[in-house]
Amino acid sequence: MPEYALSDKDVAQMAPLLAELAKTHDTIEDDTLIRRARVLARSLPVGLVEFLEEYRLSEPSAVCVVSGLPMEEELLGPTPEHWRDSQYGSPAFTQEIFFLLCASVLGDVFGWATQQDGRIMHDVLPIKGHENYEIGSNSLQHLSWHTEDAFHPCRGDYVALMCLKNPDAVATMICDAADLDWSSLDVAALFEPEFTQMPDNSHQPQNARQSTGDPVVDRLRIRSFELIQSWNDDPVKRPILFGDNVDPYMALDPYHMKTEGWSERSLRAFEALCAQIEAKMRDVRLRPGDLVFVDNFRAVHGRRSFQARYDGSDRWLKRLNITRNLRGSRGWRPAADNRVIY
Repeated sequence: MPEYALSDKDVAQMAPLLAELAKTHDTIEDDTLIRRARVLARSLPVGLVEFLEEYRLSEPSAVCVVSGLPMEEELLGPTPEHWRDSQYGSPAFTQEIFFLLCASVLGDVFGWATQQDGRIMHDVLPIKGHENYEIGSNSLQHLSWHTEDAFHPCRGDYVALMCLKNPDAVATMICDAADLDWSSLDVAALFEPEFTQMPDNSHQPQNARQSTGDPVVDRLRIRSFELIQSWNDDPVKRPILFGDNVDPYMALDPYHMKTEGWSERSLRAFEALCAQIEAKMRDVRLRPGDLVFVDNFRAVHGRRSFQARYDGSDRWLKRLNITRNLRGSRGWRPAADNRVIY
């Protein structure tokens, strides 16, 4: 797993830029900041930009880590009880800006109207009442391994996480497609559009506000929820593998896949793939100040269970979705420069 460790020189070089951006913007959701991010990313240390560009172009691994970002827990304050409104007055604003700039080296960040009220940067933290729910805010059960937003044709190329707190060293589970023995699997069957992938729970309307306060946005968001419901009612058949036959990309989320109606061959191929993924799964324990970038075409990821305390000390991450082809989702976004998929 390639890693770039920030040096003291790197941190000192970035400090004035991050401080200035934190003064001139109120929140990481500021449209102007997000629009400028790819240009501003050119001011990051050259070695860091080269590292991320190598990861993007050469695909040496499905996962890479940037470590060493200063993170003082006493300045962060308590872990929020919920993700709502946590972007305002964020105590981790300068770190969020750094995270945004690093992500922008790999592509364009984007959000979902149906997920965390359309925010671009998400909070990943335990929420009371979600302990046994199959969603990223659960705790007492594993978050099942998956491709991020596997059901959607506009899913991102990368999912990125920045660790603010992880006092219990809770493990993120990752399996790299390069670790799988494709020669032993029925690759041809997995390339066939024979598999049904349902929308995951994080995009369901019960996890969103009743209204955003903007009637235009609410109308678009209702349309999105109706589309997701239609996919639940009448699942679209799609392949699990795509790209190169020898070194394929994959998209699957077994927890949200219904196997009824699959052919015997398709089911056998799917089960064999899942068994290999389970066998090759490895744990990555993020430390405060770690950023991890997961290639959403070449890896699946999940999270081990843990006991949440809800006392302000729990695990707290930030998450970004990144695409290398923003234009590919143009039919799902209200305007060319809008980053939210409806």
